[in-house]
Amino acid sequence: MPMLLLLSVCLIAQPATCREERIQMSYEASSPFVCLRNAQSTLAKWQGDHPDWHVERWRCAARGSLPKSL
Repeated sequence: MPMLLLLSVCLIAQPATCREERIQMSYEASSPFVCLRNAQSTLAKWQGDHPDWHVERWRCAARGSLPKSL
């Protein structure tokens, strides 16, 4: 089952402005362990592409069992 990387991100200039982001991991990331192992490089790329945002929290989740909150 494909995994998602769930992020809670906040604007650096306005820390009270936050949102959730979901990044679909590649199909080879089919287990929580593989997702966690690959998460750091995915987080670094996302952060590089979004310099105005700061990742507050993150976690891996199976695409079919999304939690209501991070």
